[in-house]
Amino acid sequence: MKKKIILIASVAFLATAMPSCKKDFLVQTDPNAIELTASFRSPDDVLTAVNGIYQSLRSSNNIGENSGLWTDERSDDTGRNDNQSNAGEPFQFGDFSILPSNTYLKSHWVSLYSTISRANIVLANIDRVTFSDPNLKLQYMAEAKFLRAVMYFELVRTWGDVPLVTKQFKSADEVNENTFREKQALVYALIVTDLKDALASNLPNLQTGAGIGRASKAAINATLGKVYLTMATTQDAAAKTANLNDAKTYLTAAYGMRTFGALSSIPYADVFDVNKKATCPEIVWQIVNKQGDITYSSSIAANNQAKGETINSLKPASGSGGNVTPDLIKEYEAGDPRMAFSVKFANDPIVKDYFITKFRDASAGASNLGYGGNDWILIRFADVMLMLAEVNNYLGDRAGAITLLDQVRTRAGLTTYAATLTANPTYASKFTDLRLAILHERRVELAFEHHRWFDLLRTFSTDELVAYFKAKSQADFGIPKLANFNTKDRYFPIPFDENKLNPEKMYQNPGY
Repeated sequence: MKKKIILIASVAFLATAMPSCKKDFLVQTDPNAIELTASFRSPDDVLTAVNGIYQSLRSSNNIGENSGLWTDERSDDTGRNDNQSNAGEPFQFGDFSILPSNTYLKSHWVSLYSTISRANIVLANIDRVTFSDPNLKLQYMAEAKFLRAVMYFELVRTWGDVPLVTKQFKSADEVNENTFREKQALVYALIVTDLKDALASNLPNLQTGAGIGRASKAAINATLGKVYLTMATTQDAAAKTANLNDAKTYLTAAYGMRTFGALSSIPYADVFDVNKKATCPEIVWQIVNKQGDITYSSSIAANNQAKGETINSLKPASGSGGNVTPDLIKEYEAGDPRMAFSVKFANDPIVKDYFITKFRDASAGASNLGYGGNDWILIRFADVMLMLAEVNNYLGDRAGAITLLDQVRTRAGLTTYAATLTANPTYASKFTDLRLAILHERRVELAFEHHRWFDLLRTFSTDELVAYFKAKSQADFGIPKLANFNTKDRYFPIPFDENKLNPEKMYQNPGY
């Protein structure tokens, strides 16, 4: 499996020539070796390779717009009530019955490591190229390290211990020698190092114009802050305070790079407006899509639309669209306009259920084929602010945490946290604990943006997470069985093909 991840991805990406069969048979070469020297001759070649790393993010198996199977469908926000589709494999994620042999699971693993492979190839070969502008070289190295760190952050939170690959492999033997799981602490150490290296570059604070979609210092700071926050809440307890302080440093730096004043100056709907995606000051990092283009357009608006509806897309829908759990619907406070914007009840003779409306492009440019222009937002400032509120609360700065929380609530047209505790007994009964109030606000503010599962992992210990799911109503989840959830479900199983290569070095996660 690892051979396919590293070698095939490399060949497909750079079209590297394999040894010729016309050579003298006495000249022995490894038939699995890959020679990349000829592919890196100019700065433009390096740019093409870096662009290839970004390109790989678009896949539904990676972190693109249609990758909710690994995140939102694992959480309490979305799921699917059809346990027959694709032999039930997608259903296994939300049903907490996932098997190591699940092919979707394997595809996710392969895609993340393929992106890492692309980054490693750039970093291994960039010194072969002469740059007249040394800053350009630093930029490309920073982008490759940032994207590699993002992939490892996804991997370590999803599987725990994972193989740590930081170099280009040129043979199957090298792949096999390096196929073993490293402890999470070492993976996080690489992530932090890569992000700090990327931050010490000449990247702009925020990208504009043709640079939109590329790494920026704001995106790196925000990611580094989230990494430290995750380490503080899920890793070594002895280092919790130090990690929280580091999280505050980098999240504050990211927040300080915004170009707006109060969050309320940016209407919530503007964040997702196809016509404002290149100018909305709240967006920090996004995957750029091109309206009307069969290859680079967005399909999320059409995919989420339910039968009989036209709010998302001109493309006719035949199914239930983007599923929403009743559990999430009940989480919204009365009068929260984010609910009206994000979900709608489909009243079709066949489909009578809520579906996702947060991502829309019903324009003529997208056409009835559903080739939307929605960009996929990976980081935005409301996310940064709520993480900073989370950090402040953990550090004992309750007032600072509430100030940030209230900015998000005010933009949504809701009363402040203190006023809501007084006026809304239902809210007060659930969210007097500020930690849970922030988690609630993240849920309704960032719904369907693929944050929820990781927010739960960060907020609750494994035992607390089990208790949290067990306390929910089965009726609010449909067919997926909450009773299946137990301690094993904090992590995915190691894909079967990876585990069988070396059951000792690629040991399986507990419970699978």
